[in-house]
Amino acid sequence: MAEAAATANPKNSSAPAPNSFNLRRLLDAITIPALSILTAFLLSGFVIAFTSPEVLALLPQFWQHPVELLTTMLKTVLTAYAALLQGAFGDWGAILQGFQVWLTTGNSTELLRALRDPFESLVAATPYIYTGLAVAVGFKGGLFNIGVEGQLFAGAIASAWVGFNIEGLPWFLHLPLALIAGILAGAVWAGIAGVLKATRGVNEVINTIMLNYIMFLFTDWLLSDGGPMRGNAGAPRTPEIYPSAYLPRVLPDPVRFHWGFFLAIGAVFFVYWLLWKTTVGFEIRTVGASPTAAKYAGIAVGKVFVLAMGLSGGLAGLAGANELLGLNHYMVAAFSPGYGFDAIALALLGKSNPFGVLAAALLFGALRNGATRMQSLATVPVDIISVMQALIIAFIAAPEIVRWLYRLKRPAQHEQEVFARGWGA
Repeated sequence: MAEAAATANPKNSSAPAPNSFNLRRLLDAITIPALSILTAFLLSGFVIAFTSPEVLALLPQFWQHPVELLTTMLKTVLTAYAALLQGAFGDWGAILQGFQVWLTTGNSTELLRALRDPFESLVAATPYIYTGLAVAVGFKGGLFNIGVEGQLFAGAIASAWVGFNIEGLPWFLHLPLALIAGILAGAVWAGIAGVLKATRGVNEVINTIMLNYIMFLFTDWLLSDGGPMRGNAGAPRTPEIYPSAYLPRVLPDPVRFHWGFFLAIGAVFFVYWLLWKTTVGFEIRTVGASPTAAKYAGIAVGKVFVLAMGLSGGLAGLAGANELLGLNHYMVAAFSPGYGFDAIALALLGKSNPFGVLAAALLFGALRNGATRMQSLATVPVDIISVMQALIIAFIAAPEIVRWLYRLKRPAQHEQEVFARGWGA
């Protein structure tokens, strides 16, 4: 009788409410990345301390002066992280002072100079958002698109060609045309690997790696002496695009923040809508979970492979177009510092969720921008940031280590994860 009453009355049931279950899932999804970042910062602090000349000089005298050594280590780490935060988010004292000067005198020079650092973090995060989304879409479709870097180059080349070859168009035609050219170039270049995967079963990892090198060498040829896209300048670069193809700046110089960031935010919402609110997105996620099950369900797996790679490449091409139209305004041989390769880490850190990728891109953008200030103010090598990023990814990829370190319990209920496709799970 009591069991029947408990079953009949939901209030007496021990089953968790759907809202509480979703909240626990959300907290678990946030806790592991947050603790991974915290642990990476702590371990990186030891790396910073033990690479400091002051600490190394005191290390042999540890037993004679332990307090002095520990104090020096703590001071070194705090100075480095203070410089990192100042470089990433700006000097807010200088920002407030510049704002006061602007209000009293109307001169915004000091304010803009102070705002450069925090906005530069958003500028650095923008290509990370596009490329992280590109890799995440591939993961959702069960594809490991390691060719994002080459697709980014393809998009930049196409945008540059449209930008400096077409003259006389108004900006509202020229700019969208250059952006679309970048998207199509990236999609076509990635689509080659998608077609080979769908028709011949060729591994996309090998294909995209080879396509990367083809695109890099193709770019070198285009910009070499006598190349078809070589400009008149002495350096190996294209001519500068016309101002009608510029992505407009939000604020004047020296702030480089432009509207490409807001396009990237729009891309985040678009990818979320496509993957979770449309039939096409459902098919991509189903194929990524299990191509065999998707085939028996009537989904054209080969078509989905091509579509997912094309969409992934289009986002990567948009990253290249964004950098060219918003910042550089011309194409050079060493165009990207490795955005396409860092994007793999971003997609893993963001769990292939568009909003997770956005958060990871903002973090990486802040770290990259703050690293320069940390190097100049605290004389800490900028490579420490790469160590920090690697540690973050290592802990994200091994959540059991984080749970063991902080004595966290596993979630009460485990969702069955499909690892047959690996990255698409």
